[in-house]
Amino acid sequence: MYGTSERLLRLLSLLQTRRDWPGSDLASRLEVDVRTIRRDVERLRSLGYPVHATPGVAGGYRLGAGAALPPLLLDDDEAVAVAVGLRTAASGTVSGIEETSVRALAKLEQVLPARLRPRVGALQAATVSLPGGGPTVDAGVLTVIAAACRDHERLRFGYGDRSGAATERSAEPLRLVHTGRRWYLVAFDIGKQDWRTFRVDRITGVPVAGFRFTPREPPAEDLAAYVSRQISSAPYPHQLVVRVAASAEVVAARIPPTSGMVEPIDEHSCRVRTGAANLDAVPYYLAQWGHDFVVEEAPPGFVDQLRVIAERFARAVG
Repeated sequence: MYGTSERLLRLLSLLQTRRDWPGSDLASRLEVDVRTIRRDVERLRSLGYPVHATPGVAGGYRLGAGAALPPLLLDDDEAVAVAVGLRTAASGTVSGIEETSVRALAKLEQVLPARLRPRVGALQAATVSLPGGGPTVDAGVLTVIAAACRDHERLRFGYGDRSGAATERSAEPLRLVHTGRRWYLVAFDIGKQDWRTFRVDRITGVPVAGFRFTPREPPAEDLAAYVSRQISSAPYPHQLVVRVAASAEVVAARIPPTSGMVEPIDEHSCRVRTGAANLDAVPYYLAQWGHDFVVEEAPPGFVDQLRVIAERFARAVG
């Protein structure tokens, strides 16, 4: 059991993790009865936190935007500084914390007081960042998607495919995945009735959240590996599997996840799955890895192509 003060802080924290909470769920999490939850909500309201209640069987509690930012109680300047810093980190400026920053920004913007929003927007509009290694993605789009993933809400959005054709999509979002250069959304496409990996920079405008949905079984246990496979080999007509005489850690440092999926075999070798639209440049790409390799699977004629190129280089050095 929690003490009253500790329970109030924990209640605040829970109210921020989801948009709506049934009273029975909150009572179960905090190990109290529903009447205690009602009393604690009244205490939070008396402290200035706008907790909205919906009556009925399907009712519950929702934390609205108020004058303070629970549970840290940041002042105005601190709140603006945190929001701007998270937006900057979410855009990929600070390596390694992009996904965490998006989740934190989604929480913060949910309860940011209305009087502070123009200040955050003005700072964002007046700031220019040097372009990084990948296409830029608006932090507002990321936070809308992150919130929909968290709340299990369908998204409607415009999307441009690789050929430039514009389509309208309706999808059940599962997770955002960042490769270091690009953001991807793993979602169940309602129209295609299958899982799809969407490049977020190809989403036009701001997605619109809709009805709640019951989460489906994910397409894979390891979503990072799933996305790597989807974007590095699946989209291409030619598929290759190569066994490389180097550890997975060493090879992965040379091959970005958008170019190949690295699977460890043992501490001295690994397997790389990749794809290509045109096979002519692939032999030279493989040579750049700097390690011996064996082709395990390849399109017809590719091994003969490698042999011809090897003989040509052998003749070149006498």
